[in-house]
Amino acid sequence: MKVLVIGASECFGRALLPALCASDAVQAVTALDMRAQHFVHGKVRAIQIDVRDAAASRSLAGHDALVNIMSHVPAMATVPAEAMDERVRPLHKLFQEADAAGVQRLVHISTAAIYGPAVHANERSPLRPAPGFAYAEQHAHLERLLDIDLPRCVRLRPHLIVGPHAHPAVRRVLRQPFYPKLAQPPALFQCIHEDDLAHAVLLCLTSKAQGAYNIATEDSFTVREAIRARGRFSVGVSYHVAESLVNWANRYLSYGVDPAWLDRASHTLLINCRRAIAELGWRNRYTARQALAAT
Repeated sequence: MKVLVIGASECFGRALLPALCASDAVQAVTALDMRAQHFVHGKVRAIQIDVRDAAASRSLAGHDALVNIMSHVPAMATVPAEAMDERVRPLHKLFQEADAAGVQRLVHISTAAIYGPAVHANERSPLRPAPGFAYAEQHAHLERLLDIDLPRCVRLRPHLIVGPHAHPAVRRVLRQPFYPKLAQPPALFQCIHEDDLAHAVLLCLTSKAQGAYNIATEDSFTVREAIRARGRFSVGVSYHVAESLVNWANRYLSYGVDPAWLDRASHTLLINCRRAIAELGWRNRYTARQALAAT
């Protein structure tokens, strides 16, 4: 099997590419991204290019599978109302072109955040991303388009992706000692270790999977428990103090943490992963505590 990975230089790509190369089912991997690819392996061929370039479409030829781990491409427009469609359209178009080129397996890495606040959301639950959370809104928009045009496309919906290569902003939040005292009782969340998500991708590539699949740990945790899993102690602070700390860290330490995460941390998001377990034979190998501790 020859696999083309879109957005290969994303954080998750650092876990996915080694997993693909270690699989006997994968003959070759094409790593396509606008940024340089630093993972070197005999099976990997890197292409540094913008997905909007015509050459990106031409690179689809000869591949058996397409795995997209990009949520969007950088917007070129200055009009906010047009930004959503402009950031999602190139990826939607690339999936359509892959289908037309005869690529058999199509996989998109989405996010559980498209559900918004929810308790035990399954794949049939409505997509209600939190207003203003662009990352989730863009994924939800792309998913709706893929569901209409390419229902066979697999859409994996992982909860918070953690592990050694987690997004820097996630690592920074987990490695500092402060946690916001928000809702009572505290909101609950899940996560997924990057290796468990990579395993889910491999299962999708080697099975007849299609449609959406939730991917997360069975156990859940609070924000306080997540921070304590990475350190010896934690200090609870008020919402306003937490907001000030985030703004200070962003300004003086270049943390790059979206201040809106405080609002999202106030609402429980739990997802049901029975479909992935029953249809893919997938199981998480890391518990939430183990996955958080490895981040």
